[in-house]
Amino acid sequence: MRAVTRTEELRLQIADEITSGRLAPGTALEEVEIAKRYGVSRTPVREAIRDLAASGLVEARPHRSALVARPSMERLRGMFEVMAELECMCAVQAAVHMTAAERAGLERLHAELAIAIHAGEETQCGLLDERFHAAVNAGCHNDYLAELAVGTRIKLRPFLKDKYRGLERLAQSYAEHDRVLTAIQRGDRAEAGEAMRAHVFTTPVLDGAAVAPAASEPFPVSLATA
Repeated sequence: MRAVTRTEELRLQIADEITSGRLAPGTALEEVEIAKRYGVSRTPVREAIRDLAASGLVEARPHRSALVARPSMERLRGMFEVMAELECMCAVQAAVHMTAAERAGLERLHAELAIAIHAGEETQCGLLDERFHAAVNAGCHNDYLAELAVGTRIKLRPFLKDKYRGLERLAQSYAEHDRVLTAIQRGDRAEAGEAMRAHVFTTPVLDGAAVAPAASEPFPVSLATA
């Protein structure tokens, strides 16, 4: 097995800081500061930033420090549209292909989310939301589709954090998850896909933007504890 190079390791470390939100969109990536922080020369830093720019996480600027990507609203809308369709397809397939054990695991995550919401644990809610989506994506049993969905979600992760702030938003997210879960448990492919698409588009960063899922029935907003 080929050893991971220092550049690759550094690229993964910086990417994690970006996708986790520790490096916010628009933050300048100063090569000297990063080199000092990680105890490396500027060469692997420069190479890592170049690779991150190719992946879309970083915006390269000639003769100036690169920036953590801050996409335009138009591009952001486009990225969410793609994620909505990818995760919609995952949910459609999950409704058919998820095993009994996987469905039970999805129910447990949903119950844990209810507990975290009632406790006001916003960070935990964010983690459980990620695990819920990861479980649905994996449940499609199509590795390539799941890979595309996960990769897109990772790029959008810095713009998803507001979904986990405030009881009202958390309750809404829980209700949307409930709709997805119920459809998957029933094996209702069409409803699972529509519910997931609507859920992805219910994102604060897109408030006021001209992006909307197909018309659907209103979903419940009350919380149910297991």
